[in-house]
Amino acid sequence: MPDNKIHVYLMPGMAANSSIFDGLRLPENQFELHKLDWFVPGKGMSLQSYAKEMLKQVQHDNPVLVGVSFGGLLVQEMAKLTKTRKVILISSVKCESEMPKKMIFAKHTKAHKLLPTGMITNIELLAKYAFGETVTKRLELYEKYLSVRDKGYMDWAIDRMVNWNQKEPLPNTVHIHGTLDNVFPITNIKDCITVKNGKHAMIVYRSKWFNEHLPAIILEEGSSI
Repeated sequence: MPDNKIHVYLMPGMAANSSIFDGLRLPENQFELHKLDWFVPGKGMSLQSYAKEMLKQVQHDNPVLVGVSFGGLLVQEMAKLTKTRKVILISSVKCESEMPKKMIFAKHTKAHKLLPTGMITNIELLAKYAFGETVTKRLELYEKYLSVRDKGYMDWAIDRMVNWNQKEPLPNTVHIHGTLDNVFPITNIKDCITVKNGKHAMIVYRSKWFNEHLPAIILEEGSSI
């Protein structure tokens, strides 16, 4: 039988696993969701090489690639290597100019090399890295979502994010961003669909919004930049 469904591949943010998408529900007669997860990169691996490896898990032609935060950077690199129906970024950036000042500062000073990534077993510290939030409640949830706690991975991810050098947004990209994102402030973001009061971790806490709007965003030919 021919496969008429749109295949949507989901890439979580830094240190997070694909359970952050558990609340996502798209009409099963139209869409099929495929969750991707981070693996620990080889020493010195470029983000481009990582994207090439991750693409081996994409088993369908012309997929929709959805990436959250640092996962958004990765799916953009994947899209440079394969034909996609659409790239959807959530709580992420499309190019260097959308990066916050602190990351631009880190790029030039290497300040990010001083971050205590050896302490990522501390879930409160990890949540601050990954979600930009100080966690005082729901620690069990963060324990569930933030399971990638390898120091080598964290050092690599932070360095690749800070040093990402995409100058212009890719075509056929849709950017969804929360107005209260404190990792990538919306004041730096251009040409996006805004989610009022959405925070950096809104894919977890605002799944109803995504369930209501993602089908149309994926299908709408004119919604990309």
